[in-house]
Amino acid sequence: MDSRIEKVITSWHKHFEDEANQYSEYEPSDIEYFVGCMLYNHFAFSKAHHNLKTMDLSYDFLSSCGDELYEENKKIIDNIEFESEEEKLEFLQEYIKEAKAKYTKPELYLLDRLDYHVSSMAERYAKNVDVKHIDFANPLLRK
Repeated sequence: MDSRIEKVITSWHKHFEDEANQYSEYEPSDIEYFVGCMLYNHFAFSKAHHNLKTMDLSYDFLSSCGDELYEENKKIIDNIEFESEEEKLEFLQEYIKEAKAKYTKPELYLLDRLDYHVSSMAERYAKNVDVKHIDFANPLLRK
């Protein structure tokens, strides 16, 4: 795993070792999921669906992860740069693969969800397909 990302993950695992910092439904794999979301948001993929341009970070995580630590880790993530979106995508996919390898199937719910969205987007890059607008509010307008 990239040493910068490993530093971010390690710092939050250390932070959440203290049960006083954990929120009610905390799972260690949440950290890798939220780091994946931060990477996804930072990379701002053009082929992401309009309603998935960013991934929301949970209030529980944000309120428990430590303000200073969040700012430090966000700065590390914000400094990860690549020339192309394809390189960003490859980096994120490799990150998800390595993160998922750390956990058992029952612990992978959030990481699997992130992987599903990123894999769907990767198909659009592979096929060089632009995003189609989907109206989730009105099922009659879906194609």
